[in-house]
Amino acid sequence: MISVAWRISLILLLVLVAAGVGALIDGRSGAMVAALLVLIGAVARDSIALSRLIRWLKAPEVTPVPNGSGAWAEVFYRASRQLRLWTGRLGYEESKLHRFIEALQVSPNGVILLDENNQIDWCNATAAQHFGLDAQRDLRQHAVHLIRTPEFVAYLQAAHFHEPLHMHRAGSRSQFTLSVQVFPYGDQQKLLLSQDITQLERTESMRRDFVANVSHEIKTPLTVLGGFVETMRDMPLDETQRLRVLDMMQTQSDRMRHLVDDLLVLARLEGDPYPPTEMVIDMPSMMTQYQNEAQALSGGRHQIKMEARTDLWVRGSPQELHSALSNLVSNAVRYTPDGGAISLAWDAVLIDGQPRYAEFSVSDTGIGIAAEHIPRLTERFYRVDRGRSRESGGTGLGLAIAKHVLVRHQAELLVHSTPGKGSRFVVRFPAARLAPAGTPSAGRAAEVSPKDGALKAA
Repeated sequence: MISVAWRISLILLLVLVAAGVGALIDGRSGAMVAALLVLIGAVARDSIALSRLIRWLKAPEVTPVPNGSGAWAEVFYRASRQLRLWTGRLGYEESKLHRFIEALQVSPNGVILLDENNQIDWCNATAAQHFGLDAQRDLRQHAVHLIRTPEFVAYLQAAHFHEPLHMHRAGSRSQFTLSVQVFPYGDQQKLLLSQDITQLERTESMRRDFVANVSHEIKTPLTVLGGFVETMRDMPLDETQRLRVLDMMQTQSDRMRHLVDDLLVLARLEGDPYPPTEMVIDMPSMMTQYQNEAQALSGGRHQIKMEARTDLWVRGSPQELHSALSNLVSNAVRYTPDGGAISLAWDAVLIDGQPRYAEFSVSDTGIGIAAEHIPRLTERFYRVDRGRSRESGGTGLGLAIAKHVLVRHQAELLVHSTPGKGSRFVVRFPAARLAPAGTPSAGRAAEVSPKDGALKAA
């Protein structure tokens, strides 16, 4: 197919040839004929050069730059130079776009681009995971055909996007909550952002529960104290009755004081990732102390045994570790019926003669804990049996405090329990926290990376 440029050149050549023939017929001078021939040659040359330029511009990446002379050499040079500049600029912009898309792909938030018909132009991997999409297969599909949650369909159709939509979705393992918001842009296109707010909702729920529990725990003794004060003010009491009321008021006052003390301890532990001081702790002696405390709390109602490895001590804060570990011991006594057995142990797991880790464990034959409660045992004020916990005199903060103490010592808490048969609480210390018996406590122990241990329930 002849291009437009060639058509123009052919017409011009025909006109010039016709003019030359006419000049010869009319007997005009040879100079004019020569001029027409030169002009015809120039037009033919320019036509050929123009044809090469057009052919090169159609496929510059595979066609070499044409050769030319005179002005055409300048044209070819400048055209090739400009093309190189445009190609470089295009490559740079493509690289920027590629990096931008890569950044969106690793974003923790989902991103979906919708066209004017709410069809999916593009989505990142997070959005595909949030909504169960295929980033390639589902392109150009209508969003509401793939995301069929009724509240999302209504949200997209109503087009009231000033507030985000909270959606509950079912994942492969559990339910999760998404915050979804649409932002219109361009020519009726839309940017859809999604964020997994499951943990935020859980944290907010824990905060509300914490405030409600603190209010309840403080309100109850305050109500009792107020009633006793009113009784002492309005009713005549003999000495025996007065002392009895004062004793009960003292009990409620102590309960509030213990609660406030535990809250202050918890706040301090949460604000500092490391123990304030560290010493090498004589664990066999500590185990004897725990056994004595358990026997005193039991009052002879339980069988209490203790076994302790004598050649291994642990680095840490004596006060903090005593608080955490004795809490596990006292819980075992409180939740084990009379006649039950409680065992305390301190031992190590050795590899090639060296301790890999050491374990402090408390086992009992108590009431046990159902599996659904175990992951929440270290939450503040969480009680498996609210009534029984209050009867035992606890504040509901003991295991929460123990959790933070163990995190500061890079230790793990593992819980194994069977309802009706008993429980076993194990605190596992990493090798970096262990020391041979008799090691002096000169100076602060070396810092241990939090990666060496973590707290978990299993």
